[in-house]
Amino acid sequence: MREAVFIKQNIRKWHEYEYLISAIEAQSPDELADMYNDLTADLAFAQTHYPNSRITLFLNNLTLQLHSSIYGNRKEKWSRLSRFWSHEVPLAVWDARKELLLSLTVFLLFIAVGVVSTLGDINFSRLILGDAYVDMTLYNIDNGDPAAVYQSGGNTESFLMIAFNNVRVSLMAFAMGIFTSLGSVYYLMSNGVMVGAFTTLFYNEGVLGEAMMAIMLHGTLELSTIVIEGGAGIVMGNGWLFPGTYSRIRSFRLAAKRGLKIVVGTLPVVIAAAVIEGYFTRYTHASNALRGGVIVLSAAFIIYYYVYLPYLRSHETQE
Repeated sequence: MREAVFIKQNIRKWHEYEYLISAIEAQSPDELADMYNDLTADLAFAQTHYPNSRITLFLNNLTLQLHSSIYGNRKEKWSRLSRFWSHEVPLAVWDARKELLLSLTVFLLFIAVGVVSTLGDINFSRLILGDAYVDMTLYNIDNGDPAAVYQSGGNTESFLMIAFNNVRVSLMAFAMGIFTSLGSVYYLMSNGVMVGAFTTLFYNEGVLGEAMMAIMLHGTLELSTIVIEGGAGIVMGNGWLFPGTYSRIRSFRLAAKRGLKIVVGTLPVVIAAAVIEGYFTRYTHASNALRGGVIVLSAAFIIYYYVYLPYLRSHETQE
């Protein structure tokens, strides 16, 4: 076999192994054994047929790195947990950056669809949100408190209900990727249209600014996680659609594992959004400076953890 053909057939797999080795603690013993046997077989083939090639040196270094990771000193559990949040999740986000960008693009596009449709037909919001919700919102607006819906129920009761719903939505956005990446794209489309119709309802009534100050208190985190989890679903779905040199099942398993790591990384953010919505959003008469500060801090966290830190970790890994 020519060296170029050998590389072309296996390069995607080797890059996948590089990624998995960087998160070695998350791999099962069976996965590590399969990976080690596969790498040593490729290395033996390369040493036999291309002894002086750079690809042989690359495989040798990769195999040594895996061997060292398996048999080296194991880190303490707390260090493993810290590394998961500080390195593994950001690296998984960076690896899925194209899918996350696609998720954001689809979500924003269909927010625009919801906005344009509601501006063109005032009854469109009723079709999307339901008559009962629209009538309740209009009643609250007439009474001078557009976001009064967030004042219903007690703090803890609201938090628990919202947290459960947010986690359900998060898992659904990801799980729709089982039906290929189109499943998660459809989920993003439907949620985007809903957000567009919802915000335009307030715009048509002339209270968009006041409503957004309340809604985006928790919505900055909540909507961001929908986009991120939708992107994770696209990652999983693409593993099924585009297996490359892997079998379709193995490609899907590896992609699902990458996507699930991203979703797990968003769960604390989802809970934080529920805390804000359950305990803080209900105070609709709080000062705009305080509410604006929370919104800015939330946006800054999303940008740092899901944009800047993945970029930083990827360059550290390359170096």
